[in-house]
Amino acid sequence: MGLLGALALAAATLAGAAGPAAAAEPPAEFGSDWHDPLTAAPPVARPATRSCEVTVAEAQFRDYTPYTGSYAPPAACGGSWAKVVLRLDGKVKGRQYDRLGHLSLGGVEILRTSTPEPSPDGITWSVEKDVTRYRDTLSRPQPVEMLIGNFVDDTYTGVIDVKATLTFYAADRGRHAPAPDTPDRVLPLSGPAVTTPRNTERLLAEVYATGSGGGCEEYWYMTTPDAAPYSCKAADGPYREVRISVDGQLAGIAAPFPTVWTGGWSNPFLWYVTPAPRAFDVQPVVYDLTPYAALLNDGRPHRIEVAVAGVPAGQSGWSTPTNLLLWQDEGRAVVTGALTRHEEGEPAGSTHWTPAAPGAQQRLDTEGGHRLTVAGRLETSHGRVTTTVTRTVHNTSVHRWTEGEDQDALTATWTDEEDVTRGPTTVRTARTYTMDGETTLGAGDRLRTVIALGDRAETTTLRGGRTVDRTRLDDRYTGDASYTANVPREQRHAVGTSSEHYQLYGAQPGGGCYDRTLATAQGAVTVDRRRC
Repeated sequence: MGLLGALALAAATLAGAAGPAAAAEPPAEFGSDWHDPLTAAPPVARPATRSCEVTVAEAQFRDYTPYTGSYAPPAACGGSWAKVVLRLDGKVKGRQYDRLGHLSLGGVEILRTSTPEPSPDGITWSVEKDVTRYRDTLSRPQPVEMLIGNFVDDTYTGVIDVKATLTFYAADRGRHAPAPDTPDRVLPLSGPAVTTPRNTERLLAEVYATGSGGGCEEYWYMTTPDAAPYSCKAADGPYREVRISVDGQLAGIAAPFPTVWTGGWSNPFLWYVTPAPRAFDVQPVVYDLTPYAALLNDGRPHRIEVAVAGVPAGQSGWSTPTNLLLWQDEGRAVVTGALTRHEEGEPAGSTHWTPAAPGAQQRLDTEGGHRLTVAGRLETSHGRVTTTVTRTVHNTSVHRWTEGEDQDALTATWTDEEDVTRGPTTVRTARTYTMDGETTLGAGDRLRTVIALGDRAETTTLRGGRTVDRTRLDDRYTGDASYTANVPREQRHAVGTSSEHYQLYGAQPGGGCYDRTLATAQGAVTVDRRRC
């Protein structure tokens, strides 16, 4: 039985700076309730300045009808903000699958999220996100749309009840809380044609790329070529790459993050308390498109398009909402320049399927990669500025499974390395995502999943060749859970342990470090330890 079949049987940074009390003795198995979901990620840092809170959405989701409303910025906190924090509070009880959701203002997506699966007695959870970069959108009244698509009937009874608020913290230099450098304009990419301000001097695109929807692209990293006998097919195998183009020319590449939702890997008992990295706060892929600013500054509409390479033609399953973040040159009405360099390496990719005798494991070895360099110059009011962006992505994976998919395992690594040089400053980012898991359906329909996930990144800033700043993120999750499949919920006798160790160095206010470890057993928190 594969991931999708087993799932049918199975049925952003969480808020809260204070850790819960660890259980002295966890229960022998999962009961009808467990600890509310939480992660080891740090809460959003807040300045000690005057604050104002605005509710942007409050709804109960029972189906696929979006919530619509209106937003207006708070007058009491002025228009200059040191920080804006989005908070989503949710509650649900009964039986329900994990569901995907989004929140947008004026067409600008500011949150993409998923939900935890509930206990019969009910759970609550919260997600926080720093949304200061959307200052341009937040500074004006906007229409609001929020949707967490859901389905409720006599079996799946969980109604998802949520409230989303924005808290604005006034800028105050005297309290060391100045207004940060945020984009002058934020434009949602509602169609392929977009016209940007003619004095744009810096341009980023953020893409909330998610493989989802319950089909095979939810498990894109385990798809196999047509020749291999596996339940999820993709002609070219599991290699995926998120690409952005400008007027038909490739302008950016990125490795997608292998998000695992809270029903993932056939085993929701892994994720009831601690979700996989990024599951509740889906982070966008970010591209620096500044080398294309001169081309886009001609006042005419241009096509900016996002595609996911590797998805079979005509197959759905990926969502790629995109925002453009633009900084403008106050000293020029029009910023001119040119795209000066475009070097694309040939995309490399291979899959090798090794058949096996009955009862033995099939094996699919996959490797893929791509490299792109683009550069452009701009004649700004403060001189000529040249921006060069080099990005290299690579993926290797080994997928092993038995006939009938009663054993199904994957070991995979994705790397995404990027250098952005603007004038004398280079920002070098190295990202690594890892997945090592196996699901086994054994005697008595006992299903067990063991998995380890990693989300790591190191960013180094160099000026004149010397390191002036460095940050490092290392988020690691491990889990081991089993239950009896094909029986009513109360007969599953589920057990499971999980742990998350989240380390962040150099990115906290004033530098320093953040280090927190969480561990759970049968839905109870057994360890909550902080080292920094």
